[in-house]
Amino acid sequence: MAIDGLIILDNAGRAIAQSGFHSFPPGYPLLHIDALNNALANTSRPEDVDPVLYVSGLDTPSACCHVRRGDLRYLCPVSGDVDPLYAFAFLQTFVDILREYFGHVSAETLRENFDVVYQLFEETLDSGGHPLTTSPNALRDIVLPPTLLHKVLSAAGVSGLATSSANSHPFASPIPWRKAGVRYNNNEIFFDVVETLDAVVNKNGTPAVSSVWGRVDCNCKLSGTPDLALTFSNASTLTDCSFHPCIRLQRWARDKVLSFVPPDGKFKLMEYRYTPVSASSMNQVSVPFILRPMVKVDEHGGTIDVTLSSRLTTRTMENVVVELYLGQGATGASCMVSHGASWSFNPKTSMLIWELKAVVTSANYSLRGTFTSSAETPRASRAFRVRFDIPQHNFSALKIEQLKLTGEAYKPYKGMRGNSQGNIEWRW
Repeated sequence: MAIDGLIILDNAGRAIAQSGFHSFPPGYPLLHIDALNNALANTSRPEDVDPVLYVSGLDTPSACCHVRRGDLRYLCPVSGDVDPLYAFAFLQTFVDILREYFGHVSAETLRENFDVVYQLFEETLDSGGHPLTTSPNALRDIVLPPTLLHKVLSAAGVSGLATSSANSHPFASPIPWRKAGVRYNNNEIFFDVVETLDAVVNKNGTPAVSSVWGRVDCNCKLSGTPDLALTFSNASTLTDCSFHPCIRLQRWARDKVLSFVPPDGKFKLMEYRYTPVSASSMNQVSVPFILRPMVKVDEHGGTIDVTLSSRLTTRTMENVVVELYLGQGATGASCMVSHGASWSFNPKTSMLIWELKAVVTSANYSLRGTFTSSAETPRASRAFRVRFDIPQHNFSALKIEQLKLTGEAYKPYKGMRGNSQGNIEWRW
């Protein structure tokens, strides 16, 4: 399985950069760019475009796999017997590499650092279309990250001074994901556990389906080559796990212990699905709020009355956003909200948006109003979309039970914090 190449487009559909399509005609990447732009032009909602587009025009049919991240679109043309998930996995890996190098990725950032982008093209994808070096630690030894010093030296024509370290060279370490000779004054490692609750709630308030997906992000600042053994307090509730290549899978399968030599810096340690032991056979997780919606559709409009309250006893929900699609032809809305919240109506998407900065316990938040539509019988969505954040909270109550370090003489400082998010569809 091989990937034909990689193309990055700006928000106007123009190509910013692309890898070398050595085995294809010059017009091959243009066919895929035009296929995506035509599909976007023929729909009113960009999210409705199929992520895999059939592309004709050559002797061999091909497909255009594409994703949107921020204001940019990343295209991966494939032909032959290639699994699209293979292309999407590479696209996400390349986006993560760009974020590692540039932080905020935008069209301006890529144009200002086009030399680094094209070097990353060459190092992450070989001439045959196979992913090559995708570990950020290994890439940093080959492609220097852009800094002000590097730019000044390049502009002045000075070479040989901007090396990553005096005694290091690419692939000096026997471990692909970790640099050789790493040293820190303070040896510490931090774990961020981020969990997302996806659920569909019936109009009677009971979850039809709910699942919690989590990930453990790590920021490692440890000297030398530490060998870690990490134990969680309730690891048996974690299922469908995927790991960083540094994890020893046999140890996890046998003892539910994460044994690994960590990369240096930030990386994603693992992803998982939380399966509560005390839940029903469908493994349902309760939704942390109650929504009482009343929507009445009349001729050329309707009325809305929504009340929201928290089920949490000690935590505060933050950045709560409640959305309702008012249907094609919606022209406006007039609402009143409580507790200093805000609301808005987007005429382009026909979406009514209710925003609450914080939802505390034992308080009821309400939105009441009316909406108008050019359609005689408006077809509003039959469900509200609710998104929220809960800082310092995890649905799984995941905690570090023990962290052992071998191979080095120091004792590291460890820290862990949790954060939960939610994306709920509440039907009325």
